[in-house]
Amino acid sequence: MSENEGVSRRGAIGAAAAVTAAGAVLGSERSAEAGTTTPTLERRFRADPRAKASRRPNVLIILGDDLGWADLSSYGSPHIRTPHLDGLARQGVRFTDAYSAAAVCSPTRFGLYTGRYPGRLRGGLEEPIARPDKLFGIPAGHPTLASLLKGAGYDTAMFGKWHCGFLPWYSPLKSGWDTFFGNLSGAVDYYSKVSGTTVDLYEGEVPTEDLGYYTDTIADRAASFVRGRHDERGEHDKPWLLNLNFTAPHWPWEAPGDREVSKQITARSKAGDPMALWHQDGGSLDTYRRMVEAMDAGIGRVLKALRETGQERDTIVLFSSDNGGERWSYLWPLTGSKASLNEGGIRVPNILRWPARIRPRQVSHVPVISQDWTATILEIVGVKPAASHPLDGTSLAPYLLRGTRAPEHDLFWRTRTSRALRRGKWKYLRAPIEGKAAADALYDLSADPREQANLALHQPELLKELSRRWDDINSDLLPYEA
Repeated sequence: MSENEGVSRRGAIGAAAAVTAAGAVLGSERSAEAGTTTPTLERRFRADPRAKASRRPNVLIILGDDLGWADLSSYGSPHIRTPHLDGLARQGVRFTDAYSAAAVCSPTRFGLYTGRYPGRLRGGLEEPIARPDKLFGIPAGHPTLASLLKGAGYDTAMFGKWHCGFLPWYSPLKSGWDTFFGNLSGAVDYYSKVSGTTVDLYEGEVPTEDLGYYTDTIADRAASFVRGRHDERGEHDKPWLLNLNFTAPHWPWEAPGDREVSKQITARSKAGDPMALWHQDGGSLDTYRRMVEAMDAGIGRVLKALRETGQERDTIVLFSSDNGGERWSYLWPLTGSKASLNEGGIRVPNILRWPARIRPRQVSHVPVISQDWTATILEIVGVKPAASHPLDGTSLAPYLLRGTRAPEHDLFWRTRTSRALRRGKWKYLRAPIEGKAAADALYDLSADPREQANLALHQPELLKELSRRWDDINSDLLPYEA
């Protein structure tokens, strides 16, 4: 079976690791919610060319923050229960080989919002953006998914984490979003919203305050936005794009009700402790579980709003994470974590649902990266990218909607110290290992998702080819500054 034909019904807890890589052999998989074994779907993607949307679709993009590849029960977590995201996967497509554009927060958001390699912009070189600077952000005039959809008549909104530049130079309102409520920085306390010594929470571009649990607050804002998109007769307004960007389960390690922990961290942060939010002296597996489950519950309220307002069928819902997991994440069988280009640092959970056009209960093993979703959404809604800023992502629309073979394209990553490129089942990686100088490695991810068997000596010509391709892409990007 070819890697572009790997689609079956969604997998079960414990089965996810067996289907991690493209080209995996598909048998029957167990439904995580129903608890029954069901036969696989046909091996080519089951698009329905006859299905038609009744209107231009709404687009809801939900990002977790530092959520590990196997941190959802539908991806194999042994102790975290995520019924709403599992249900979303059952109703659409669960991608096993999906990736973030980068191994840390800001660059991935650059990739998703612009559809281009993060390294095309100066701000995309920051890993991540940590301080205000007029060089560090998405320029106001740069096309984004939001600005392009807004120009096509969409309402646009963002709730939650921005992390693509600070005021006065950058904000979601300067990059195409009509509505914004959230934080500009990379992390805030879940209750006080303190980042550093000050509160980082904005209504538009105006500082504001809210002492509720942040995960709940932005989920409820998003649900209210969805409910406000139709009139009292139940008729829908113009289509919309909504970005719901959780900070969960990013540190500090605060679950719902952990107000005393919040008070301690807030006091330390306001006193000038730069490590307070990192919370290296706190957290637990149980706290992390409750943080992820709170996010899942919030997503459930947004999905309920879609359903109850009659917008579910005509809304594309995309769920992903901005990079791999951190210290409390469950990443088996992957190695590495956030900030590394090993699979654990860049492979992420990824779910897509669109009832009007995409059949439910499917699993895809096709490699896909953040920028591909920008290209896919633009093609689906019929909006052309700006000619001045061509996309680096590849649209999956023909694969998803017409059942064609999935696009075969190279996935590219870089950091200041590492480089990686994936082509089909093969991954080229150069990264420092335990203090040693970086050396080229080659892995067959279909057989070795843990990246333990370096096949560089067995496939020297392929290694050279992938290395040259990495150099070709890199030569067109901005260099890191010394």
